[in-house]
Amino acid sequence: MNTLWMFPGQGSQRQGMLSTTALSLRKQVTELTGIKLEDTDQGYMDSVQIQLSILILQLSQVDEMKATGWQPNLVAGHSLGVFAAAYAAGVIKTTDAIKIVALRAKEMQNAYPKGYGMGVIVGLLRNEVAAIVDSEFDEKAPVYVSNQNSQLQVTISGNIAGIKQILEKAKQKGAQKAKLLRVPVPSHSPLMRGVAKELTDALGKIQLQKPTCIYLADYNGHATRSVEEVAYDLGNNLAYPVYWDVMMDVAKEYLMDSAVEFSPGHVMTGLLKTKLPDMRTISMADMGLDDAKFLLTKWQKLS
Repeated sequence: MNTLWMFPGQGSQRQGMLSTTALSLRKQVTELTGIKLEDTDQGYMDSVQIQLSILILQLSQVDEMKATGWQPNLVAGHSLGVFAAAYAAGVIKTTDAIKIVALRAKEMQNAYPKGYGMGVIVGLLRNEVAAIVDSEFDEKAPVYVSNQNSQLQVTISGNIAGIKQILEKAKQKGAQKAKLLRVPVPSHSPLMRGVAKELTDALGKIQLQKPTCIYLADYNGHATRSVEEVAYDLGNNLAYPVYWDVMMDVAKEYLMDSAVEFSPGHVMTGLLKTKLPDMRTISMADMGLDDAKFLLTKWQKLS
């Protein structure tokens, strides 16, 4: 059985999501960064709280899955999720992941403290979205085409005023949905190159290990077992679109037959089922560890 472990980024965070997360991880965050995680709706208005909370939620679930004997054959992280993916692949240690994500969140927040973010357009092809963005581009309110989540789901990043204008144009062009996302920074665009440099410098000072499984990289959608390529993705994916649609096509080529999406949310599962409706999937946000273990054991016997 070939199983893909998927790790989402920001967007599905919710109050109380850390209720079953290992207390030791929450303490580690405070000890390493000085930040006390609140796990409240008010707290999740802050990007640093969001990113660190999602990270340790996913790290905790990875530890629980591995403790029951399960290992991934492939891993894929969406944006912030790359750090948990790298952890699941044995590339980065818990303490280093916490430190780097804290730096990532702070640098992102400081770079664009207000007035910037992301939007999503559903129902138009990437080239159609790009044509709208190009025609409406304004250096005073820049917007860029960013993530390719599926063939007909594309995100844009940049100035909020500019994004709203693009979203309205997309609706006029026939988009099924065009709305702002709960992401307060212009992720995965050239606007994040400065943050990417800071992260790359920081990653260069820690020891990373060769991945123990196939790692699917955000910045180009390719599969790799190279620690250098994983390090590049961890440091620079913020400045590139996430090619999630390509990543899932590549995973299919590796004869993936099952997938587990780690918390929070189940957006990645929905995208995967749209592309591969017969794929066996587990969403950790919707079931407990025992249920996930039961299904994986059942599927393994059927393989």
